[in-house]
Amino acid sequence: MTLTCYGAAGGVTGSKHLVTTERATVLLDCGMFQGPDADGRNRTLPFSPRDVDAVVISHAHADHTGMLPVLVRDGFRGRVYATAATRDIMRLILLDAAMIAAEDALFRKRRALGDPEDWKPTMTPEDVERAMERVDAIPYAHESNAWHDIADGIALKCYDAGHILGSAVPVLRLSPDHTLCFSGDLGAADVPILRNPEVPLEPCDVLLCETTYGDRAHPSFPGATDALADAVSRGAARGGTIVIPAFSLGRTQLLIYLLHQLADAGRIPRIPIVVDSPLASELTTVYAQYRDAYDAESRSDFPGAQHVPLAFENLRFTHTRDESKALNSASGPMVIISASGMMTNGRIVHHLRHTIADPRNMVLITGFQAKGTTGRRIQDGAKEVTLHGESYPVRAEVVAFDAFSAHADQPQLLAWADRVPGVRHAVLVHGEDDARAAFAAQLAERHPAWRVDRPLEGQPISFT
Repeated sequence: MTLTCYGAAGGVTGSKHLVTTERATVLLDCGMFQGPDADGRNRTLPFSPRDVDAVVISHAHADHTGMLPVLVRDGFRGRVYATAATRDIMRLILLDAAMIAAEDALFRKRRALGDPEDWKPTMTPEDVERAMERVDAIPYAHESNAWHDIADGIALKCYDAGHILGSAVPVLRLSPDHTLCFSGDLGAADVPILRNPEVPLEPCDVLLCETTYGDRAHPSFPGATDALADAVSRGAARGGTIVIPAFSLGRTQLLIYLLHQLADAGRIPRIPIVVDSPLASELTTVYAQYRDAYDAESRSDFPGAQHVPLAFENLRFTHTRDESKALNSASGPMVIISASGMMTNGRIVHHLRHTIADPRNMVLITGFQAKGTTGRRIQDGAKEVTLHGESYPVRAEVVAFDAFSAHADQPQLLAWADRVPGVRHAVLVHGEDDARAAFAAQLAERHPAWRVDRPLEGQPISFT
């Protein structure tokens, strides 16, 4: 049996992990790469889609799902398995990715950038709909503890990962002697809205584990909430615009929840809070439909059916381009939450162009910024940044903290991995090299009998 990681190996995007047995091949996630060189890597897959018997999706983020339309378009004929919430969210995420792909392709064509092949979108809405026709919903193990046969000799269970709505820890029973647990993206513990990550009950001799924050601990969540309140109050006091880049899925909903709490408690002024993302608006609606999946804390924070966590009086959503453009001529103070979370594309880039050179304004970074992204450069203290081909001075206040990350930090990852029963072999993915190395050293110290691998992209890892 082999495991080959075709993405998220030494990086945090492009999650694609191919599990091959003597009888079948299953792909864990089918994500797109993100960053300045991503387009070419997202056009084709490094393996034959026709050889894949089934796909298991851990959660709906584009770096875990974005290549699924390409997989189906290029010959995959099997079924795709995900939780019901992931299925509902994934369609919205993929349609948004197709829209962005079309806009990017048109931009390259108008400016004659690259070869004519680069002027074609990497996917179309029709590709997305064909992919969605292949998705089957799988319940969490706490809803139904049954195994689900997904390929010849391979069965699946899903545990709650607590990362975003619908996120799962897939467990694959590969043979009587081998069970593989894939952490997916593991959520941080004790964060509002979602339940804490679950630990599989079955012995899992192979653990495929993410390491996004494998080398650090997050600040305390209450401390980060205090920092959020201070930052918003400080930006509002000087009449500025507070721009918060946030992924439309997960981070945006958490920020809405926290800003609602802070405004109700009088800890921030009731300034306009605008979510400038049609996708985020649609996703927030899906979150509302799955309120039964929220944790107990959300029910105590917002008791009663009339007290909706993700809606309040000074919150509004934009839908049209004209509404979005109007924000850049509105007088402050205000908060604008917009995507993309790493500031690589989308409406957030337009808002940065209008705000980043003014010291009254603020860029509030609340999530991981991958190497090579605009967000990482701003977080690292760049004095100038290029946006839509033009250079802008960074004069706005930049505030960054990681405690709102939807990923578990090193102590939480270690505590979770310690509790997975039966592990003999750990394979570390979805982390930059320093993070993976630090996490590997911790595992070696805590579990000296474990084999620990840090695969390179495309490197097969064998287990017997």
